Amino acid sequence: MKNKIVYISTLAILAITPGCKKYLEQLPDQRTEVNSPVKVAELLSTAYPRANYIPFLEAMSDNAEDKGTDVNALINRQPWFFQDVTNRDEDTPDFYWHSAYAAIAAANQALEVIDNATDQSAYAASRGEALVARAYAHFMLVTIFAKAYDPATAGKDPGIPYVTKTEKVVIEKYERKTVAYVYEQIEKDLLEGLSLIDDNSYTGAPAFHFTTKAAHAFASRFYLFKKEYAKVVQHANLTFVGTKALPYLRPVNTLYAQMERLVLQAEYTKATTKANLLLVETKSVWARDLVTNRYGCTPSLARNFIVANNVCGTGFDYSFYYSDPEDFFLPKFNELFIRVDQNANIGDPYDMVPLFSAEEVLFNRAEANTELGNFDAAIKDLNDFVSQRAVDYDPAEHNLTPDKISNYYQTLDIKAGLISTILDFKRMEFVFEGLRWFDILRHKLPVNHISFDGKTRLVLGPNDPRRMVQIPQEAQLSGLELNPR
Repeated sequence: MKNKIVYISTLAILAITPGCKKYLEQLPDQRTEVNSPVKVAELLSTAYPRANYIPFLEAMSDNAEDKGTDVNALINRQPWFFQDVTNRDEDTPDFYWHSAYAAIAAANQALEVIDNATDQSAYAASRGEALVARAYAHFMLVTIFAKAYDPATAGKDPGIPYVTKTEKVVIEKYERKTVAYVYEQIEKDLLEGLSLIDDNSYTGAPAFHFTTKAAHAFASRFYLFKKEYAKVVQHANLTFVGTKALPYLRPVNTLYAQMERLVLQAEYTKATTKANLLLVETKSVWARDLVTNRYGCTPSLARNFIVANNVCGTGFDYSFYYSDPEDFFLPKFNELFIRVDQNANIGDPYDMVPLFSAEEVLFNRAEANTELGNFDAAIKDLNDFVSQRAVDYDPAEHNLTPDKISNYYQTLDIKAGLISTILDFKRMEFVFEGLRWFDILRHKLPVNHISFDGKTRLVLGPNDPRRMVQIPQEAQLSGLELNPR
C-alpha cells in the first residue's frame, strides 16, 4: 500500500489563512510516500500544533493592562476587549484552530499507515506518540474553544469535533458533540498512547516529542481539569525520576540570576533545559511583540503580583527588563527568523514555546494534593519551588508553613490558603506564557480590564460565554455551530 503525506483536514482548510494557501499550493509536488517506521516517525514531527496560543490567551487574562500607548495591533486589542478576533494570521485563534487540526490530520495519517502495515509491532512507539499527540491537540482545542470542563454540565456543553480518521471527501461534515465526549476520547487516546511510548525510539531532540515524561505531564494537566486529583498525583510522580521535582526546576535565583539577557532568553526554551518537558516551534511574532503590545503586563501590574514580597516573605529573583516606562518583560522567548528570499529581508518568524514544564507539573501535584487533603506534600512541593526562586533564599526564613500561609491570606482554611498560594505562584512563574488563562477557566476567576484613561471597564464574569474563544466562521461549512455571544 502506498501512502502519501496529505494530512490537511477540512477543519484546517476552512480556517486557512492567505499565508497557508501558499503552503497548500506546494503540497502536490512535495508528497512523500509513507511506507516505513522511519517515514511514519518523520511524519509525526508534524503532529504538534505549530501555532502560538500565548498572544491571545495572555491578552484575555488579568496579566494584561492598557498601557495607553505602544503598538495597537488588532490581534492584541480584540482579545483584551473580549472581542472575537477577525485576523487569521499567526498568533490568532483561527490560526491555532487550523494548526491544531492540521496536526491531528498528521497523527491520523500516521495511524492509518500503521493500521495497514503488515508488521504493526514495528510501529508501536509511533502509534503511542500519534495517539498522545492527537489527544493533546484535541485537549487544547476543547479547552480554548469550548466551555471549561464541569462534571455537572459537560454532558450537555458543546465540545469540538474529535477527528480520528483521515478524510476521504473534499468537505467533511462534523459534529461538536459534547465536552464530556471529547474528554472521553482524549482519555482513551492518552492512556493507550502512554502505554506504547518508547523514549528510545526518538532520534535527535526528544524534547520536541511526547516522551514518557511529557506524556505524564500532559496527563497531570488533563486530570487537573477533570478534577480527578489522585490521577494528577499519580502522573506527576511518574514525570519525575524518583517522584522528585527539585532537580528539574529552573535555577532562577542562582544560575539564571547571573545570566545576561540574551543568554537567559536562549536558555529558557533550550531543548537541553531539564525543565522543558515538551517544546514546539511555532510561527509567531510573540517574542518581539510581547514587549511593545499596547495590552500586556505593565511595571505597575508586575509590582503587584511579581516584584512585591509574597507569602514566602520575600520576592522572587526573576530577571526583569524595561524598555520604556510602560514596557516590561521577562526574557523567555528568542525569535528565529528564517529568510525565504536570500536577497531581501523577507521571511518568517518562529518562536519556541514550552508546552509542558517541570514547574507546571509540580504545581499540578501541589494543587491535587491540596484537594486531597495532603497538605504537607503540597507544602513540600511549594518549598522546593521557593528554594529556586526566593531572593537570597534561606529555608529558615522563607519556607512556607501552614501558619505563614494562613497569616498572609488572612484565612483559617489551610486548603483555601494553599490554593491561593499555588495560583499566585503560577501567575508569577508563567507570565507571558498564557497558562494563567487555564487557571482563570478552571477556577472561574473573573477578569477586569480597565482602559488607560479609566473611562472603560470590561468585566468577564465566571459564566460569560466570551470565555469560550470563537471558532472560525468558515467551520460552519462543516456543520459546526458557533459559540454563543
